[in-house]
Amino acid sequence: MLAMLGTVFYITIAGANVPSSMLAEFFSWLEGYITMAFQAVHAPGWLHGALVLGMYRGLTWVVSVMLPPMAIFFPVFALLENFGYLPRVAFNMDRLFKRAGAHGKQSLTMAMGFGCNAAAIMSTRIIESPRERMMAILTNNFVPCNGRWPTLILMASLFMAAGYTGGMQTLVTAAGVIGVVLFGIVVTLTVSWVLSKTALKGVPTHYTLELPPYRKPKVWNTILRASLDKSLFTLKRAMIIAAPAGLVTWILANIQMGHLSVLEHVVAFLDPFARALGLDGFILMAFILGLPANEIVLPILIMGYLSTGAMTEVEDLHSLKQIFIDHGWTWLTALNTMLFSLLHFPCGTTLLNIYKETKSRKWTFLAFAIPTSLAIGVTFIVAQAARALGWV
Repeated sequence: MLAMLGTVFYITIAGANVPSSMLAEFFSWLEGYITMAFQAVHAPGWLHGALVLGMYRGLTWVVSVMLPPMAIFFPVFALLENFGYLPRVAFNMDRLFKRAGAHGKQSLTMAMGFGCNAAAIMSTRIIESPRERMMAILTNNFVPCNGRWPTLILMASLFMAAGYTGGMQTLVTAAGVIGVVLFGIVVTLTVSWVLSKTALKGVPTHYTLELPPYRKPKVWNTILRASLDKSLFTLKRAMIIAAPAGLVTWILANIQMGHLSVLEHVVAFLDPFARALGLDGFILMAFILGLPANEIVLPILIMGYLSTGAMTEVEDLHSLKQIFIDHGWTWLTALNTMLFSLLHFPCGTTLLNIYKETKSRKWTFLAFAIPTSLAIGVTFIVAQAARALGWV
């Protein structure tokens, strides 16, 4: 299973680099013409800043960063599903979930979470036991969804695989992402076990899983369906949210209060707490503003790092890494950003689905509070341990 997961990540990472760069170059070229159009009609600078430097750049960042990996990951994952592989994963993990006091079918809903946590919440309906279904709902967020893959892959590529080139860099990046995913699975099992002994006590129910035969997948039909139904749908959702988020971030970064912008005041307020977690105020602010969708965390972070409040045009990954380093990033910052991204609160859509499925504000709040508390606790421990040992 690990080898298969690693292969999927390797294909995704290796295949997404070139298309991402090409899309970024295309959007940069197109922006030049859009800017000339604004200049031709003598549009005010603030309008160009809000629409182009805010909305447009935020939107194009989401497309160039998200579309290539999604266009590879979703079809490959769909092929595995069509081939009959995923039920066997559930069968192999059934014993682990039983030991954690959970239902074996939770492994299927967890696998669904790799694509979209919001959809995975609805997929928990396959679990008949209300207790075990609630457990699956509360722990589903610990597997990264499509909106968090770009952050995990980028951090692993820039910092964990630093010093490597070519295929080895891709291999190390994939290994780093797999490590984070495995940690998320361990957290899922651990939290499930704790819940089964506390708030959701009970005996795990048994079920019969009929393994379908291996079958030859309908390759082109599966790829087309996965691309249209999942990749483009998810991208559309991200774009709808990213555009206003980019606009809001630009406005906050360009409204001055004294010698600082509103954005800088917020960052200054968050910074002491964020530093204790091995992060900084900009990173924490990006996660907070990214509540509507995880896809916009990276664009908001990059925009926030610029004093002008405009999204930067990044020519390559080296330029992007330099931006992070200029703001004091180390391997610890990258690692804790990955961990916080993995463990933090669900996105707004997922929380809405949790409320719809549970009809309970209490369980919806717990679905927010449990991962957030874990994200804070884990990053705090990692940061303090690394500093105490003199590793940073």
